[in-house]
Amino acid sequence: MRWAIRRPSRNPPTSIPQFSTSRATSAVRTRSARRQKTLRTRPFCWPCWRRYNRKPDNGCALQLPCRGKPLWWPPDRPEQGADLDISHLDWERRRWVREAVQRINADFNRSADTHLIKVDLPGFPDQTLYLKDESTHPTGSLKHRLARSLYLFALCNGWIGPDTVIVESSSGSTAVSEAYFARLLGLRFIAVVQEGVSRSKIDQIAFYGGETRAVAPADIYAEAQRITAELGGHYMDQFTYAERVTDWRGNNNIAESLFSQLAMEAHALPDWVVMSAGTGGTSATIGRFIRYRCDIAAKTSLCVADPENSVFYDHYETGDPDIRIGTKSRIEGIGRPRVEASFQPDVIDRMMRVPDAASIATIHWLQDILGRRCGGSTGTNVWAALTLLREMRAAGQAGSVATLICDGGERYLDTYYDDAWIASQGLDLMPYLVSLQEFTRD
Repeated sequence: MRWAIRRPSRNPPTSIPQFSTSRATSAVRTRSARRQKTLRTRPFCWPCWRRYNRKPDNGCALQLPCRGKPLWWPPDRPEQGADLDISHLDWERRRWVREAVQRINADFNRSADTHLIKVDLPGFPDQTLYLKDESTHPTGSLKHRLARSLYLFALCNGWIGPDTVIVESSSGSTAVSEAYFARLLGLRFIAVVQEGVSRSKIDQIAFYGGETRAVAPADIYAEAQRITAELGGHYMDQFTYAERVTDWRGNNNIAESLFSQLAMEAHALPDWVVMSAGTGGTSATIGRFIRYRCDIAAKTSLCVADPENSVFYDHYETGDPDIRIGTKSRIEGIGRPRVEASFQPDVIDRMMRVPDAASIATIHWLQDILGRRCGGSTGTNVWAALTLLREMRAAGQAGSVATLICDGGERYLDTYYDDAWIASQGLDLMPYLVSLQEFTRD
């Protein structure tokens, strides 16, 4: 069949007929599809097919090199109904991964969101402090979110199977949460922790069936990698992956949860969100979310508080990625002796160095406010938040500041809530306790 071109009539009609663009376009598409189908199925050169649109009978009628012989064969395709070779796929492992993801999602579905607490400060009538209580997670800390994301990320990347040994380097809280999910999935878990981690954290890791190896602070990374190589396991490496395993655009991450809970407050968009850095993953998520949401970015800034014996503040000020120190942070869960890969200074608007005595004094003051104990990193967060509130009041600026309760204080009864331990560290809390009274004084 040859396509004929209709020539215009010598005597055009007096009225111009209506021309259907959609019908013409459809016809062109149909012809193009038909030609493409023929090209895919007829193994003869393009000129032969274009001229005759059929298989040549006696060689190539155009006397081209084809001579009726194919210059191109269509790719081999399985016959209709034939089975593809999928013998290389490990369906048993795929089934286990699918069930593992389902278990983690079901665990999340059983959990309610963490509470947002409004703290009344009589000395600050125009400024409000909000605390998002992350200690109510099943494993008692903010790190529960990170552990869940790390497992889902590793499962969906094919790094974890039914016999994989999970290894992590941790200051304690992340290891507790990862041990929880390892037990949920029936996996062996080994945590490499710093020497001096609170005994209650070690006991909690053991409660969830995890094992611990205590080493010097600077050796936790190398030891975790050594154990992983020895056992053929998977190294979670929270310090590298924390900033990327969470969807910072939303999907019920901590930033989206915080701002949605603030939506009906008098100051729905806080002037500051305050966070401390352990891996740097949570501050990266919050900072990115603020910039992603233009309505929030116009009002809210991110401040990161850093304790003593940590390099994050110095890195933020100097930009030097190779800073190292040989001591560990007294405030468990935050502060690092080196700059971690997940720490993202470009999404941080301000950093504040908080003395350890101020952090510990703040959790003792907060115990009287909330009627409960909080961990040391919460003290670091709240001290920085109160400093910002004091600055706002001095400038006559009404607004709010939001921060986190990272974990409960029950894990630190033998350290931060032990007078003998505080004295042994040479910490004087009294000047900071006196300063904190300003916030509760009418």
